[in-house]
Amino acid sequence: MLPPTINIFEKAARKAGKILTRDFGEIENLQIQSKSVGDFVTNADIKVENSLLETLRYYYPNANYITEESGSIEGKGETIIIDPIDGTSNFIHGIPHVGISIGKIINNQITDGIIFNPILNEFFWSSNGKGAWCNNSRIRVSKRQELSNCLIGTGAPFGNRIYDKYYSDLKNISKLTAGIRRLGAASIDLAYVASGKIDAFWEKDLNLWDICAGILLVKEAGGRVTDINGKDWSPETRDVLASNTLIHDKLIENLTLL
Repeated sequence: MLPPTINIFEKAARKAGKILTRDFGEIENLQIQSKSVGDFVTNADIKVENSLLETLRYYYPNANYITEESGSIEGKGETIIIDPIDGTSNFIHGIPHVGISIGKIINNQITDGIIFNPILNEFFWSSNGKGAWCNNSRIRVSKRQELSNCLIGTGAPFGNRIYDKYYSDLKNISKLTAGIRRLGAASIDLAYVASGKIDAFWEKDLNLWDICAGILLVKEAGGRVTDINGKDWSPETRDVLASNTLIHDKLIENLTLL
């Protein structure tokens, strides 16, 4: 039986997911605007977010909300974090790595989160102390200890997000591992770390709505989450390194090389 908060989040996500699924791949029907180079918003993002807010505000009318498209909605008590379509560029191009992400924070701690990919019908969820799940199956991080056997996820910066050290980071990790994967949606990357499909994920300059639910998912699946330098992750942290714990320190060593 789902925890009450997750039950509400699932109801909101599945309702909104019908909008996402209907518009997926229908590029001729999408109204697309560019926020900056490589950073898009579509009318589907707006419709999905509005649907999520409609459901969530019915159950949490007084909560604070932080959303990708609407910004901050002031309230009191818990804060609910919403990303209506993580992986908008994938969505526009018909690539099925997209996620609706909802997280809840109380006293600066993530307590609940879901990531729903309606295209693949993957519903990931976690609550404090309840483990991490995909649909009806418990998920756990991988047990691989040698970097040479590991697949590592990352985000490829674009436009003005490119930083000089990215290519050296990529080289340092690539030469030690079985490969790099760039899925194009940080929430899905984190869900895949939690489910052991990839062994770690790192990316810089992320927004809270990109990773809030995924952070808890990895932790509840037995993984470790810090910033790139190994410091404890907090909701103010914009860089993230998530792993199966066994390779975490080795990754920090190679991501902090000059």
